[in-house]
Amino acid sequence: MGEVTYLTKGGYEKMKKDLAYLKGPKRKEIADQIQKARELGDLSENAEYDAAKDAQGLLEMEIGKLENKLATAKILDETNIDLSKVYILSTVRLKHLKLKKEFKYTLVPEEEQNVRQNKISVKSPVGKALIGKEVGDVVEIKAPGGTMQFEVLEIMLE
Repeated sequence: MGEVTYLTKGGYEKMKKDLAYLKGPKRKEIADQIQKARELGDLSENAEYDAAKDAQGLLEMEIGKLENKLATAKILDETNIDLSKVYILSTVRLKHLKLKKEFKYTLVPEEEQNVRQNKISVKSPVGKALIGKEVGDVVEIKAPGGTMQFEVLEIMLE
């Protein structure tokens, strides 16, 4: 078994749905590609067959990863989050001290990050820097362009 995979209930359900798709329709699709490639004749010089077999290997590897993550999953309960400090599933309103601009991010498990939805991984540089901070704390985050400073303005659940 690998390390524990923390997921929200929604993230767990999505991962189960993705696994079912890979084990069902996607597996069948690749099996059909292999069968069609076999029908083309000599397998030693059959690029379609080689490509389909490679795709099958990658698919089985992905299925294995998802099965392992689901087997080691721990579903996070949003009702038990202490809002006095930043934790996983917290939504944090920050102020960039130099730019005087506000940002709002929700810290999520790595598997559920989505920058377009302002969901950042707790394992990202910003996520790591924010964990355990309280309202009023100033956080320094090292980025390729230099160090940025943010003030924690609010911690909430969304």
